[in-house]
Amino acid sequence: MQQHAQPTTPQARLGTFDFLRGLAIIGVIVFHTVDKIPSNVGLIDKLAGQGMFGVQLFYFVSAITMCHMWRLREGESNPVGKFYLRRFFRIAPLFWIAIPVYLLIYGFEASYWAPEGIGALHIALTATFLHGFWVGSFNSVVPGSWSIAVEMMFYAVFPLFVLKIKDRKMVYLVLASVLWALNTFVFRGMMASYFAAHYDANSAIVVKEYLYMNFLNQAPIFLVGCYLYFALQTRPSAAELLYLGAWFLAGFAFKLLYQVEGCGFLLVYLALGALVYGCIKLGLGFKPLEKLGQNSYAIYLVHFMVLHYWKALSPLQAGLPAFVLGVVVVALGSYALALLAHALVEKRVQSWVHGITQAGPRRQMA
Repeated sequence: MQQHAQPTTPQARLGTFDFLRGLAIIGVIVFHTVDKIPSNVGLIDKLAGQGMFGVQLFYFVSAITMCHMWRLREGESNPVGKFYLRRFFRIAPLFWIAIPVYLLIYGFEASYWAPEGIGALHIALTATFLHGFWVGSFNSVVPGSWSIAVEMMFYAVFPLFVLKIKDRKMVYLVLASVLWALNTFVFRGMMASYFAAHYDANSAIVVKEYLYMNFLNQAPIFLVGCYLYFALQTRPSAAELLYLGAWFLAGFAFKLLYQVEGCGFLLVYLALGALVYGCIKLGLGFKPLEKLGQNSYAIYLVHFMVLHYWKALSPLQAGLPAFVLGVVVVALGSYALALLAHALVEKRVQSWVHGITQAGPRRQMA
């Protein structure tokens, strides 16, 4: 672990963004590996299970990065159109390749995420990034695609927030807390009642997963991430810190006294937000994690495939050595495939998009 020389410089912060992405993808890999190849050591398996929150760490970094890049590109023509173009082609090409690949691997049969099997509607919704709106499709075609659906929804609304709210930090916090409260105390119950009436018992587990993974439940994280970006530019005020503390304590009280669903998750992501703020403020970095972070999206897409085949081929199926070996193999194998995907697909697409968005007399850094 090291600190970048000047943690407040844009370059140092970009390095810390990569560090945090690397930390997030390692967490996700550890989480999925322990599910398939448990260490059978209670504490280690429990700690590895917390790697699931790597996804929320990704969301924080995504929101901060979007605000950062929006600021850097102030003054360019058609900023909203170019934002959508850049974001769409950052995500879509590899994701579209992943759809047929995972259909070949897992098939169309009934599964945990698709109790009734996969049909044309599942595939169409996934290919158009609308799969986050339907319980049967939100994670059934491409493993882990629920988080990509959430991310794309954030991209869709981000320009509205940044153009209307601008740098008014407190507004982001208030909106995040209001959305959390509405989802926790109103929308979650409404959705649960609707799904109970329209889905049979076979889908009960998937419905519960959807209530956690859907955009409304995850959206406050992005808004807090936007707040963190501006809080890194100007120190948080006493009012902001008091508001954050009150929100955290309210969530803690509802969790402790009434076991309200969603309050524990709130505590986790507010704590994660504090971690992100501290890491960026200190300019923390670690080169191996930064390398992983630079390719984290492709790693995320392919690591399910690497884990699937490693689980099938590995002579060690459980135990601490098997788990550690699994994490190493999946991380390195996924990184190698991600580098290949970057060279063959991402680099070419990014070059094409850069040519379109930077055309004209005013050219800026991408």
